[in-house]
Amino acid sequence: MLSDQLVSLLEKQKLVDGMVHRLQMPRQQAVESLLQKQHDAQLLNFIDAASSVELAQALNRLGLAHARLLLSKISELRKNEVLSDVSDARRRELGQERLAPEFFGNQVNVFELIDGRLKQIPIACRKDLEGVRPIWVDLVHTSEVERAFIGAHFGVDLPDPLNETELEVSARFYVHENDDIHLHSNFLHDRKGDSRGVPVSFILRGGILFSLRNEELPVFRLQRRRALSQTGYVNDCIDVLLDLYGADVECSADSLENIYASLGQVGRLVLSEAVSDEQAAVTLADIAEEEDQNGRIRGNILDTQRALNFLMRGRLLTSDQIGDAKQILRNIDSLNSHTAFLFDKINFLMDATIGFININQNKRVNQLTVFSVVFMPINILAGMGGMSEFSMMTQGVPWPVAYGVFVLCSVLVGLLTYLGLKRFEKRKMSAVRLPKARP
Repeated sequence: MLSDQLVSLLEKQKLVDGMVHRLQMPRQQAVESLLQKQHDAQLLNFIDAASSVELAQALNRLGLAHARLLLSKISELRKNEVLSDVSDARRRELGQERLAPEFFGNQVNVFELIDGRLKQIPIACRKDLEGVRPIWVDLVHTSEVERAFIGAHFGVDLPDPLNETELEVSARFYVHENDDIHLHSNFLHDRKGDSRGVPVSFILRGGILFSLRNEELPVFRLQRRRALSQTGYVNDCIDVLLDLYGADVECSADSLENIYASLGQVGRLVLSEAVSDEQAAVTLADIAEEEDQNGRIRGNILDTQRALNFLMRGRLLTSDQIGDAKQILRNIDSLNSHTAFLFDKINFLMDATIGFININQNKRVNQLTVFSVVFMPINILAGMGGMSEFSMMTQGVPWPVAYGVFVLCSVLVGLLTYLGLKRFEKRKMSAVRLPKARP
């Protein structure tokens, strides 16, 4: 088991430390310091490879001294998650009776509405939440312990957003039996070379909007900046929710503009006079990438459309909020027409690119055909030249002269055949040209 492996590692380290300490050598302190760094590196690699549950089991099984050493090496970001699975008795022995997580960076963002403007309250520990009356609590990449702590403080059950958005589409928007409103959506995370949908869970309870996600999103940064700088931008938690959905639609529109620009460059290349096979391969890859992005945008705005329809059907919005929701839905309808147009444009460019590939292949086949036709009479003459009758016909003529004349005749026949094929091709091309319009 993991705890047995850890005990073996710690015992070996203790044995080596004892041997080095008993030895008398030059620069004893430097050697012991280097050895301690090696031990710490081994222990940290062991911790990084283990899950939080395995580390909790090891803390329960190890001796108190080893458990304290192991706990001291676990990072603060993982410590609360590991301690949540440790027994109460062992936590008391380790001096960790109260599990009050400390938050780092922008893990927990709490916003109060003061004088018509959102004000962000910095949250680092339990004490910072006392006396706060927010309308929006935004959680980013929080552990189960941290979500449980925030939820217990506000009296709400906060789920893992990744698990919730794996539900069927019809089950992502519902009203819980305790009147909590749950919405689980995918928000567009559009970066060059890394575009995907990020699951976000929303819970409306007691005039507070709780948003949970595992990644930072530009949409949320934009919303925070607007609400913090503009007075009267939002009046309650539902306004915040609608503005987040509206900002997500704006982000989708920006991504569609980028697709337009990318397809414009591809179109100029495809509609040029000649496209090589290498250029066609790169073009097909670019078109496929834009098609995937367009499909992701379409799915994202349809998800937003379902969420807004749920809010309107549930009579959860005021008259002003209904107007805002309808405006967002009109924007979504316009984007749907754009995505449909882009699908048609993508199909056209893909067909045109494949057409150029076929033209290049036909050119190569045509060249081989001309080559074979030109050499066909030469092959016939060469076969005749190898017969015994040719030697009889040229009897008395020196063989260098006979075969030299034969080679010149073969070249002349091949040249005449080639010129005849070119003349035939020109006459055929002129025959298929459309007649010019008469003045």
